[in-house]
Amino acid sequence: MEHLIWNIDPTILHIGPLQLRWYGLFFVGSFFVGLLFMQYVYKKEHKDPNELETLLFYLLIGTVIGARLMHCFAYKPDFYLAHPLEIVKVWKGGLASHGGLIGVLVAMYLFTKKYRLPYLWLISRIAIPGAFVAASIRIGNFFNSEILGLQTDVPWAIIFSRIDNIPRHPVQLYEALAYLVLFFILWKLYTMLSGTLFSKLAPGIFFFYVFTARFLLEYVKTRQADYTTSLPFTTGQLLSIPFIILGFIWMLWAFKSLNASKE
Repeated sequence: MEHLIWNIDPTILHIGPLQLRWYGLFFVGSFFVGLLFMQYVYKKEHKDPNELETLLFYLLIGTVIGARLMHCFAYKPDFYLAHPLEIVKVWKGGLASHGGLIGVLVAMYLFTKKYRLPYLWLISRIAIPGAFVAASIRIGNFFNSEILGLQTDVPWAIIFSRIDNIPRHPVQLYEALAYLVLFFILWKLYTMLSGTLFSKLAPGIFFFYVFTARFLLEYVKTRQADYTTSLPFTTGQLLSIPFIILGFIWMLWAFKSLNASKE
């Protein structure tokens, strides 16, 4: 069976010692698309859009720091503890989505304290472009030929020829598609629900959906951590479980609050 051969150079162009890479383009570009969406939200809900440039800065820094630290200490702790200076070399690659989300949550908490915004209001609205950012990052992983799927003979398998000649699940695209579906679900709910209900419900949906998808897709991913555990789960699955539980409890709380308000 013939399969698509993926051999795209991850570097778009070189400018002296600098490189413009597809991953960076998708990563930063998706944040600016998110900024445009939040400008719409701020104007619609009568907030000050002048705050958004600062919010973008907070989110970028929180994402990178959180994702880098999680990658270093959850996936490759032995290496980075032995070579601590390598932690700051983000340009070499290595970001973990679980840590990126934690970094974003911390960054938004600090932002809401500075600008006196309701934390629940902000994280619920950020969840919408957040799903788009997550999808874009996985497309960037696809262009980098990284986070590979397991070997398969399904008709849509892809050979990442920069890595090997094995047909694999394009798991990066599976994940990107799942997050794009979530983006449209959250957007639809934002237009349908009251602002108060959306604020309560959206974060729970985001946590539960994203990390359930991540947990399930780990079954067709190659192992990413440098170590193994005695548990029948990958590191990515173990990190996802707390978020799945959090999302489920959060949704129950949101629906309970809705029922209580009707009584």
